[in-house]
Amino acid sequence: MRLDSVTHLVLDEADRMLDMGFVRDVMKIVALLPTERQTLLFSATMPTEVAQLSRRLLKDPIRVEVTPEVITVEKIEQKLYRVAAGDKRHFLVDLLSDAAMERVIVFTRTKHGADRVAQHLQKAGVETLALHGNKSQGARQKALEGFKDGTLRVLVATDIAARGIDVADVTHVVNFDLPDEPEAYVHRIGRTARAGRSGMAYSLFDAGETARLKAIERLIRRPIPEVATNFRPPVPTQRPAKEAVRGEFSAREGQPMQQKSKKNRWRGQQRRRAA
Repeated sequence: MRLDSVTHLVLDEADRMLDMGFVRDVMKIVALLPTERQTLLFSATMPTEVAQLSRRLLKDPIRVEVTPEVITVEKIEQKLYRVAAGDKRHFLVDLLSDAAMERVIVFTRTKHGADRVAQHLQKAGVETLALHGNKSQGARQKALEGFKDGTLRVLVATDIAARGIDVADVTHVVNFDLPDEPEAYVHRIGRTARAGRSGMAYSLFDAGETARLKAIERLIRRPIPEVATNFRPPVPTQRPAKEAVRGEFSAREGQPMQQKSKKNRWRGQQRRRAA
């Protein structure tokens, strides 16, 4: 392919492309393009990384910012569950016991978090895979195709799946973590209620996410209704105590038994042989 006659370069979903680790590939392509061209960069958010990239790609750019009048889809029912951070994975399993949650996207804030949640759900018998930027192209494709054809009931993803991925009939969206950027919340819940359908969006909230919650509610201009639950976290199983050597008392002498060193054991063996 020859790129020396390209007149326009368009980067869509620029912030997500950076999150997926494509920046080096983008710069390789840019190096093959004519310097005389028009470059357009589209991004729903403008984090620092995107701003830095724009300075490398754009020359005397004009910034156009559009704020939609309607922030959230009216047909999405939103609910907030107050759950301690350490209990979220158990609560999620309890939540997914509802048969009405037929096709669910669970959003986490980090890639490692997505892997941990997916592993926990798999152990609980829930068909799921994780989707994030550290996954290979083959693994991402497998997860997405399985979710589309119904093989996977749940897709655990970072914000890579919040935009640019259109899967029909997503019944529920679960925000396992509230996003750092309030705009991402709007994109996340927009994965349900597609094509005029209704949908449900649940958010699991702990005390450390108060600032994120307030930012989201300011953006959508309404509070997210909090729902009381009867959830009881499972009691952690007690691990069997290891047999103590030091500090353990001898029933015959009533004195603490001390662990013998290899040197003392060797001396004892020599004395027994001499006897």
